[in-house]
Amino acid sequence: MAPWLDIIGIGEDGVDGLSASAKKTLKAAEIIIGGDRHHKLLPNVDALRISWPSPFDAMIDEIRSYRGKRLVILVTGDPLWYSVGARIAGAIPADEIRFHPQLSAFQWAAARMGWSLADCETVTIHGRADSQILPHLAPNVRILVLTQNADSPAVVAQLLVDRGFGETRMTALAALGGEREQRFDGVAGTWNHEVPDFHLLALDCVAAEGAQWYSRTGGLPDYAFVSDGQMTKQDVRATTLAKLSPYPDALLWDIGAGCGSVSVEWMRAARGALAIAIEPKAGRREMIAKNAVLLGTEKLQVVGGEAPKALAGLPQPDAVFVGGGLTTGGVLETAWKALRPGGRLVANTVTLESEARLLALHAEYGGELTRLAVQRAEPVGHFHGWRAAMPVTQWLVIKPFGASR
Repeated sequence: MAPWLDIIGIGEDGVDGLSASAKKTLKAAEIIIGGDRHHKLLPNVDALRISWPSPFDAMIDEIRSYRGKRLVILVTGDPLWYSVGARIAGAIPADEIRFHPQLSAFQWAAARMGWSLADCETVTIHGRADSQILPHLAPNVRILVLTQNADSPAVVAQLLVDRGFGETRMTALAALGGEREQRFDGVAGTWNHEVPDFHLLALDCVAAEGAQWYSRTGGLPDYAFVSDGQMTKQDVRATTLAKLSPYPDALLWDIGAGCGSVSVEWMRAARGALAIAIEPKAGRREMIAKNAVLLGTEKLQVVGGEAPKALAGLPQPDAVFVGGGLTTGGVLETAWKALRPGGRLVANTVTLESEARLLALHAEYGGELTRLAVQRAEPVGHFHGWRAAMPVTQWLVIKPFGASR
């Protein structure tokens, strides 16, 4: 089908900054949809102007209703980089849309800062949790942040101070590429600028002594999590994450999630990765929610109840981790049936009864069995000795394509 919808990225320089094809499309438009600031950038247009509604979901049906009209949607910068264009493309076939990209705020900011964009982390907290910055936080990292409003710099500064990054250099860049462009420089620990709502933050991270930051690879220290002690410990968790193999946009079922350590690390490990933590105990569900905030994975979904009953109706997982409930009838079978072909299931246990269950499942489904034994040096009087943790039996199985069950 020929494209009937044009999505045009526009910057602070308005129509002057558009390509010739974008200008031609805009001139011929019968209907133009955009935010208030987009419409203000178009002083002389004859088309019917429509503003974004709230909630946005209502707009998708409205957009479809204009099929056959010359419809233009205006967005800021690059329509497919943290922009509504990606959302629309997920609802309307891509071959029905023409995209007209403009320089993104990230590109403008990198140019103004003199930073290589390829070497920066790019994050948005516009309509999202501020804590999404946290997984990217580390010494000497440069982060470009699309913000929510004028309050965002102060909120981000406090996040940095709380984690020992108070010396981080912060720059707010407003109205990039336009006549009203402004720049505000400061340090997180003493930030006191008032900035316009529409701006981007550039962070040049500096870690002070005692700064708190964690790698995005598997195996965060146990003390990083709020826990009652019942959790997949660091060394075993690192192995578990390696076996689960997180990848972008994949969904994990974490059955018997405890404090949610595996779910949190799964989401931190890959862009857009999501997790559903299934946990029957209310106190532990509260811990999961706290850990999601503390470690920047606030999209983690928590489901109460016992598996397998609590698994009913959940979206199909790309991977499954079973850390509890192995001896409950139907848990593994239900998870295996739901798992997409090519997906991975990993189960850990320390009890003989659950180990016997894994041995039987291994005999039936195949896969890999591993025994993990960890010893840590601890004081023994004036000396030190090795103290062994309970050994963990781990089962990994990959669901074959064409599996009949």
